[in-house]
Amino acid sequence: MSDTRAQVQEYYGSRLQTSQDLLTNACCTDDIPLAHRRILAQLAPEVLDKYYGCGVCIPDAIEGLTVLDLGSGSGRDAYLLSKLVGEHGRVIGVDMTGEQLDVARRHIGFHTEQFGYARPNVEFRHGYIEDLAAAGLPDNSVDLVVSNCVLNLSTDKEATYREIFRVLKPGGELFIADVFADRRVPETLRQDPILYGECLSGALYTEDFRRLLLRLGVPDYRQFSGRRLSINNPEIEARVGNIGFYSLTVRAFKLDLEDRCEDHGQVATYRGTIPGQPIQFVLDDHHTFETGRPVLVCGNTAAMLEATRYAPHFRVLGNTSQHFGLFDCAAPPVAAAAGAAAGASCC
Repeated sequence: MSDTRAQVQEYYGSRLQTSQDLLTNACCTDDIPLAHRRILAQLAPEVLDKYYGCGVCIPDAIEGLTVLDLGSGSGRDAYLLSKLVGEHGRVIGVDMTGEQLDVARRHIGFHTEQFGYARPNVEFRHGYIEDLAAAGLPDNSVDLVVSNCVLNLSTDKEATYREIFRVLKPGGELFIADVFADRRVPETLRQDPILYGECLSGALYTEDFRRLLLRLGVPDYRQFSGRRLSINNPEIEARVGNIGFYSLTVRAFKLDLEDRCEDHGQVATYRGTIPGQPIQFVLDDHHTFETGRPVLVCGNTAAMLEATRYAPHFRVLGNTSQHFGLFDCAAPPVAAAAGAAAGASCC
């Protein structure tokens, strides 16, 4: 474990100077929302140059929240979040690599002034994502945990996810972009420091991810988006063989949910009130709520909408006092194919 940590620290602290030094396209973000692009244009160039994310890990309706960014690196996502949560929100970045923390910290004043805040709303702490208590994070203390292409680097993933759900408040959300695999990565590849640093050999098999969350009392997570990675390096492609690697954005809530989608006759209607989403709201890859249109939902989906920060934005009719059996919560064909590769929950 200590050897792997040291290798990751060396890879991101010394070997990589900018994202151009990466050997694959695993740490590459596409489809950045226009609103995010406008904020990113305000960030310090050094912060952007040392960004190694694989997706967009920022959900809707986060103004005023306390957000924890795991593996915050140079601070790119933390500063983006800093703007989106507003001056009364708070962002805590945790990273184990000193060189990355140095970059993030020296731009705090610049971004505070850039966003017109009277005082900083972001801080960066040295720590390990497997032990957030050591980084000063108590139980039930944050509204949202995000991470961008970092959790695959964890040397103890069960400890990491256990810590995540410990620090989340009831009804809080995990929203991450990370690299996953469609089968278990062989131990020989897991010991390769280059493949590990490139976010490939530490990737969880999607079914093992599902089982891990289930052990931790999280029976239903949702795939928000996903794409297969092409790697774009013939030598590394030959070494990984037929393993399929995916950049997936997934969300999970700290709620008391069932392990299957159950039908309680509940109906949800989106009010169209989430900032920036007047027409529709996307919960996951097969739940898009059109403003004003009532939608039959399973019990888990109803809980995600009425027992979280999304509650003011939805009208949910019905409760769990009635039961009509399993809910037909199958994804449409395109989303179903991605979900099968990702091992996502049925709903």
